[in-house]
Amino acid sequence: MRAIQIVEPKKLREISIESPGSPGPGQALVRTHRMGVCGTDVSCYLGKFPFFDFPRIPGHELGVEVLQVGSGVSNVQSGDACSVEPYMHCGNCYACRKGASNCCTSLKVIGVMTDGGLCESFLIRADKLHPSKKLTMDQLALVETLAIGCHASHRSGSSSQDRVLIIGAGPIGIATLEFVRLTGAEITVMDMNATRLDFVRQSYGIERLIQVAPNDPGLDAAKGYTQGDMYSVVIDATGNRYSMSGAFQFVAPTGRLVYVGITQDEIGFKHPVLHRPEVTLLASRNALPSDFPYIIGLIEAGTIKTDPWITHRTDFDHVLDDFDSFTRPESGVLKAIIEVV
Repeated sequence: MRAIQIVEPKKLREISIESPGSPGPGQALVRTHRMGVCGTDVSCYLGKFPFFDFPRIPGHELGVEVLQVGSGVSNVQSGDACSVEPYMHCGNCYACRKGASNCCTSLKVIGVMTDGGLCESFLIRADKLHPSKKLTMDQLALVETLAIGCHASHRSGSSSQDRVLIIGAGPIGIATLEFVRLTGAEITVMDMNATRLDFVRQSYGIERLIQVAPNDPGLDAAKGYTQGDMYSVVIDATGNRYSMSGAFQFVAPTGRLVYVGITQDEIGFKHPVLHRPEVTLLASRNALPSDFPYIIGLIEAGTIKTDPWITHRTDFDHVLDDFDSFTRPESGVLKAIIEVV
């Protein structure tokens, strides 16, 4: 069976692996139709992601078809089209018992900590499959990215009373924007890339945009949009240590700063920037199982439009040639989709 593996930083290869066989109790055998390429995949490919080991078959943003189910499975059946919740939690640790399965102490994310879905078929726990009779395989592959933003929005506690600054207009920043806008908050988006800011304006009608540069961190523009009050919620989706350290300057007194981007670098700041304005610092990790059916329902209802998201596309036969271009911002990529079958 064909699969594609990240062998070492910046090196992919096609490999042959054994067919997965029949599903056991609680399992399903699925065929991969679509894989979304996200910032995590890019970081893994570049050797920058902290929880990734080489070699690894990537693929955690997936649209799949159920081929067969094992005993005891009732939530899906053969022929179902599903989104995959890629977070394999234990169900027994403190975090899981508390309902925070995204922080499971033995969490394994497929495509990151174990082999993922960039192959023809694989076995998975059936409880991690979320079916839809309406969504396309492309849409189902986008659900996991949206779930990251959904959880980050929930972590931020944003409401219609908040001014929210989202730093970083890549896939995770845009996913977060999708859900923050549903709260009625006033939103400003910041990025270095003018093309991404234009996308935000055209796709979401947001005019409060700040383009930053090394000699202009955007502070004056932020003060102008807020009459000097700054933002009650700041969400940093960059995964950049300098942006994450500097994000404190945009937080209003008693405001909240949420890190949804991830870096393996140290983040440094002087304690007064946290202490003086009594900032609440939050992390947002992965998503919760309940986020997936919620998001599927929003897409089915047309509340979330996925049409603008997919900017690049390739197929299994051309992944080795095309993948590196997906890592370069100048390519204009927001979301690339791999058509596996």
